[in-house]
Amino acid sequence: MILIGEEIQILSKVVSQAIKERDPAPLQDIAKRLTEAGADYIDLNIGPAKKEPDVMPWLVEVVQEVTDLPLALDTLNPVAMEKGLAVCKKRPLLNSASGRTDSKNNMMPLAVKYNCDVILSVLTDQGIPSDAGSSAEAIMETIDYANSIGIANESIWVDPIMMPIGVDQPRVVAMIEFFEMLEDIAPGVKSTLGLSNMSSGAPHHLRGILNRVMMVVLEKFGMYSAIVETFDGELVALARGQKPADVELIHRAIDEEINPADLPPHEAAIVKTVNVVTGKNLYSHSWLEI
Repeated sequence: MILIGEEIQILSKVVSQAIKERDPAPLQDIAKRLTEAGADYIDLNIGPAKKEPDVMPWLVEVVQEVTDLPLALDTLNPVAMEKGLAVCKKRPLLNSASGRTDSKNNMMPLAVKYNCDVILSVLTDQGIPSDAGSSAEAIMETIDYANSIGIANESIWVDPIMMPIGVDQPRVVAMIEFFEMLEDIAPGVKSTLGLSNMSSGAPHHLRGILNRVMMVVLEKFGMYSAIVETFDGELVALARGQKPADVELIHRAIDEEINPADLPPHEAAIVKTVNVVTGKNLYSHSWLEI
């Protein structure tokens, strides 16, 4: 599992303050910790950056001073994106483009110009597709367009757009079907998603187990990478194959009916969480107590 560290993002108070003050120290500290924690890429998320497109190249250079990891540049502003891509030392990941007309015209061509990999989301001018089938149809149209301008499947990472499970459990469950069919409909593409989005709104102390279990479930069905909270040591250990018993239990719980009452607490929590993220049971904030 390829892990993209999410911690340098504009919604973080530490990050936003450091960017506002052009203070590299907090950002470099996070970048070094992400490297030590086991990230494969570092996502630099500056949001829309409508007024300050020069933030991205500054941030790229600040982070590159302390790590050799490749970067995923994450902004909706194509001007900021291009300025950042231009100063990347290693082949970056453009995060992200989509099937929206403005993205096709302004963002996707940057992946060609700078010969970088690109995340293509299932978003179109009509919005986010509602289920696995419509997501597959939308992404195929976007991939066809990307191919037509010179982006090969091998440079594409598909993002089906994860929603919070407390808001749209059926769409979370649909991720399984989508990843299962992706290799057949688009051979050679990679895949990713914002894993932490799924647990957004859940009680803070329970977000970790949701993220960890969902990561293993989706990896079983073909997910190549995820944008994750890399400072979650248990999640990284799962991704690195250091918790084989937990992985085996998750896989069993997908395919079999296992009674959590017959298990010790740690294993029971895993099975209950599998049942929620796969749609066997309805989600509630108290799913572990039921």
